[in-house]
Amino acid sequence: MTKPHTDIDPYADIRESVRALCAKFPGDYWRELDRERAYPTAFVKALTEAGYLAALIPEEYGGSGLTISAAAAILEEVHASGSNGAACHAQMYTMGTILRHGSPAQKERYLPKIATGELRLQAFGVTEPTSGTDTLSLRTTARKEGDHYVINGQKIWTSRAEHSDLMLLLARTTPREQAQKRTDGLSVFLVDMRLAQSTNMSITPIRTMMNHATTQIFFDDLRVPAENLIGEEGKGFRYILSGMNAERILIAAECIGDAKWFIAKATNYAKERELFGRPIGKNQGVQFPIARAYAQMRAAELMVHEAARKYEAGADIGAEANMAKLLAADASWAAADMCVQTHGGFGFAEEYDVERKFRETRLYQVAPISTNMILSYLAEHVLGLPRSY
Repeated sequence: MTKPHTDIDPYADIRESVRALCAKFPGDYWRELDRERAYPTAFVKALTEAGYLAALIPEEYGGSGLTISAAAAILEEVHASGSNGAACHAQMYTMGTILRHGSPAQKERYLPKIATGELRLQAFGVTEPTSGTDTLSLRTTARKEGDHYVINGQKIWTSRAEHSDLMLLLARTTPREQAQKRTDGLSVFLVDMRLAQSTNMSITPIRTMMNHATTQIFFDDLRVPAENLIGEEGKGFRYILSGMNAERILIAAECIGDAKWFIAKATNYAKERELFGRPIGKNQGVQFPIARAYAQMRAAELMVHEAARKYEAGADIGAEANMAKLLAADASWAAADMCVQTHGGFGFAEEYDVERKFRETRLYQVAPISTNMILSYLAEHVLGLPRSY
């Protein structure tokens, strides 16, 4: 680990416990999963049993009732330890849609079971092949028929769908041309994937450059009980947006963890690796990139903390959450590049874990929102520039 800074950390005990848990899942565990493109079931089970995936669920529903800062500390340490929280991090924030907008009956029915791990809420069906980040252009439809909605369409990049019991699904309930506003007409459903027939819902894995368990899903007259509609029909886009700030903060925390892992890995290697009779870390050409990566990480870390603080205060944090994700993703990617360069050829060797983490952290330049979309948001909503899209 990098040398800790002198600030008093209120989540030091949580961090220590997470590190102890992750120590049971060392690099060879993740390397084997990566080779087989397998899901880290044992790791997710351990996190669940320790209560970490229920961090943001209130105690009245069986969760830990922690702050988002505590949840961010959990995911940061997971990544700083060399593990990968992407296998299960969605469960920490997708349940927020139920908590904020679900009915009392939905909360009582689902949140306690999500907290214990009896139900897994990992799948988040929003993105489609033709719409991408243009969510308002999605084509999946939900048509009301009696006491059910009938869903038809397709989702893509729906990660962890094969390992989830429930899925939050965004679908159009009002044709676009009939909606009063462009943001109207979309609704959120809680789909019980255990009850869906294979003839009505098919899941196809997508192989990617990292082991991310992502999929595409096809819906063919999938019937969902009307009682599984979350909130009011037609207001689903607002419900989804309200959870995205939490998502951005938690993903940013993972990126900070990645950056810390790369910096520690490079620092230790630079101390131990000797060439021309001296450790390579004695050379400024090796020292300076590591030091710069550390400074960049620390600056991004402060932005993540600020976003979390304002989130907990109930402030409007669209700008802060987006900046935290942007800066943290940039910091982790810069640290990853530096770490490969420090290791030279060994940075590409599987046994060092650098190339695996390099592939994993590259994702966050693109997902869950691309850096360019964040820049567009800041340009329009913070700087007052004309809308670019």
